[in-house]
Amino acid sequence: MRIAFTKMHGLGNDFVVLDAREAPIPEIDATAAAAIADRHTGIGCDQLVLLEPSTSADFRMRIFNADGSEVEACGNATRAVGLLHGAAARIETLGGVIAATPVQSGISVEMGEPSFGWDEIPLAYAMDTHAMPVAWEDLADPIAVNVGNPHAIFFVPDTNAIDLARLGPEIERDPLFPERINVNVATVTSRQAIRLRVWERGAGLTRACGTGACATAIGAMRRGLVDRRVIVKLPGGALTIEWREDGEIVMTGPAAESFRGDFDAAAYGLFEFGTAG
Repeated sequence: MRIAFTKMHGLGNDFVVLDAREAPIPEIDATAAAAIADRHTGIGCDQLVLLEPSTSADFRMRIFNADGSEVEACGNATRAVGLLHGAAARIETLGGVIAATPVQSGISVEMGEPSFGWDEIPLAYAMDTHAMPVAWEDLADPIAVNVGNPHAIFFVPDTNAIDLARLGPEIERDPLFPERINVNVATVTSRQAIRLRVWERGAGLTRACGTGACATAIGAMRRGLVDRRVIVKLPGGALTIEWREDGEIVMTGPAAESFRGDFDAAAYGLFEFGTAG
């Protein structure tokens, strides 16, 4: 059989979206997800996104990183899926139910409330997540935030001076982070603006990371560095992050469809149908 897909991106963070809401497709596992994401022998993407029926929301979104690992949340993918859906929707994820709404400037996503407890990140042992007493070379005293997935944020004078391609994987897989970690290096440029680069857990350096932008903005707000509404500028473009008084994080930014196609399921070892929903 052939499986239809839609290639999409949010600020250059790209996705292959498979829609199994109306008709089932073969079960996707880590091996198949990694093969589809491979940029040399597959379709190529940062994340594979699978849409399925849901009993608790309008539909369910599952997210697989390029290495095949399944993750809880992805802000850019949520905006892309919101664009594909074309209307306001409540979306079930492993990180909880979130809401996406089309707006004039793109898609606005209610990402839920952040968590700060060491066991909510999670960390391997108790410590103050507001200023963690740890360091990797010049990267020191990060703040940890969970916004549906775990992030460590380092505030530095110049994001471009950090060798994130080298330090990112080391920090991601440090034993301190039992579920691994997304690594953010950020520079606050004003009360309303932050520059950000992200090493994504399971995906590596990406042009944009929506949850990273949310976590970094929240971290900067907790430290009193920025206001409650801020522009986060990533290599792929800018996102607006607001931390409302009710505790909800709202991310707003663009998404785009690149192209559509289909592929031979057997080429990726997909033979048996799953039980979507």
